Amino acid sequence: MEKTKGFTVSVASEAHLPFAEQICKEIEESAKARGTGIAKRNPEYIKQKMREGKAVIALTEDAELAGFCYVESWGHDKFVANSGLIVVPTFRLGGLATLIKEEAFKLSLTRFPGAKLFGLTTSPAVMKINAQLGYEKVQFEQLTNDEDFWKGCSSCVNYDILTSTNRKHCLCTGMLFDPAKGEETSKSDIEVVKDNQDLKQKSYSAKSSDKTIISFNPKEYELDEVYV
Repeated sequence: MEKTKGFTVSVASEAHLPFAEQICKEIEESAKARGTGIAKRNPEYIKQKMREGKAVIALTEDAELAGFCYVESWGHDKFVANSGLIVVPTFRLGGLATLIKEEAFKLSLTRFPGAKLFGLTTSPAVMKINAQLGYEKVQFEQLTNDEDFWKGCSSCVNYDILTSTNRKHCLCTGMLFDPAKGEETSKSDIEVVKDNQDLKQKSYSAKSSDKTIISFNPKEYELDEVYV
């Protein structure tokens, strides 16, 4: 039987608590590598998200961390953000970021029905994934006005830009998905199967809850950044 190196993407739980510190390190290192900032996370905060079932984690068949994203609600659950999206460098270019984002999107709609989903990102790859899920680029004033959310940006190296413009704009792009605007456009429950020429000719697959298969150019979904 031919074996392919696969990933399991699921809602995180207490069983995944040991990965919290590694997740924080991956987020920090990615931010340093690209020279732009994101709000820092600490292990206890990541653990809290796991205990609450408000995070998505991707593991390899060997139980190695491959990727992560968590869900946070703001403004009395009227707004929801999928934050801290990260793919470990070894496993980039294979579509894993797309699958993680889709699973986080589905989790958000399930846990917070009717809430508007939003995000701030500097990553063209993330913007493209968001757009395919139905997000639109918006002005910051259309995002949550929850002060606790915006305080989270204070550890970003670009925070002075945000404050100097009275939160009207920064290096990040604001994106919003409003379920009230129409039919849900989520592509959840997707299996991505493709060859990755950039990872030593290995074939990578990512499995979700059904058997739908899509294919695409990995360069279009290269994720070398994390986002708030």
